[in-house]
Amino acid sequence: MYLTKRTYVKNWEHMKKDQLHEIIIKKGGKLVKNINLKKISHIIEDIGYWRKANAIHNWFVKNIQDGNDNCGEYYVGEEYLKRLLTICEKVKKSLVGTPKKKVKVKSGWAGGKDTFIDVEVFKNTELAEELLPATSGFFFGDTEYGDYYLEDLDNTIEIITDALKEMENGGEIYYSSSW
Repeated sequence: MYLTKRTYVKNWEHMKKDQLHEIIIKKGGKLVKNINLKKISHIIEDIGYWRKANAIHNWFVKNIQDGNDNCGEYYVGEEYLKRLLTICEKVKKSLVGTPKKKVKVKSGWAGGKDTFIDVEVFKNTELAEELLPATSGFFFGDTEYGDYYLEDLDNTIEIITDALKEMENGGEIYYSSSW
């Protein structure tokens, strides 16, 4: 799961000198000659990465991708980033410091049987389930509301906060996933 920033850098003949971008690409200290610098239109920067953060992915699918979970690349407006940040902060606040309980979860398969482990999960998950529900699926990871879920919230808060700062300097934000 990726968040990228795309900045338009195409130079046009009608632009004033102080509006032009200068793009230099070097490899090993030498100019790269197999890239036509006049044809570069965007610089794409990786600004966020998640792994198996199924609740976050589910939010993007529902709110940005019109329900299409197709590994496409989708524009994410500033208002949506702010909305996701607010949700993550609310859900985190509802979980941190609350009691936990142990539950058995399937951990694998051995000797022709399912194997299970005990996992601590938060007892009160109503807000998390309402605003940012965990989602099961192939490659989606843990669906329990425990420490990994909380780590995903922390990671998302950091990524979105940084993305909003990045947007202050221009550029557009895109979300994509690959299974």
